[in-house]
Amino acid sequence: MALTVHVDVVSAEKELFSGRAQMVVATAELGEIGILPGHSPLLARLKPGQVRIQISATEMQVFYVSGGLLEVQPRTVTVLAEYAEDAANLDETAAVRAREAALRAWQNRLSDRQCAETLVQATAQLQAIDRLRRTGSKLGK
Repeated sequence: MALTVHVDVVSAEKELFSGRAQMVVATAELGEIGILPGHSPLLARLKPGQVRIQISATEMQVFYVSGGLLEVQPRTVTVLAEYAEDAANLDETAAVRAREAALRAWQNRLSDRQCAETLVQATAQLQAIDRLRRTGSKLGK
């Protein structure tokens, strides 16, 4: 039997996941970080990106988070997200439109910061959708 760690993924709006996992991978400010059972305590800021939860050898859940905090304790991993959504529930068409609109506005030098944030978030959503699509039937709820 593989070692596991308890994982909670919550946003200000709802709890998205609570259960045991073999590994968690999240997009921290300095890059992706992998958490295995028994990991040293850690607190990291998350940037817009993916949180991947490897439940078993054949089952993975992928979430999009807009940012937040990752807390790691020896037996528990907690993701506190500003906004989070199961990648399977993301609207790919809306993310593509948002990214295109942000690129157009950025090219026109309109509200650079807001455009950059929209571009980063839309790109992160599309990456989460792509990850979900590439792993296909190995995903479970």
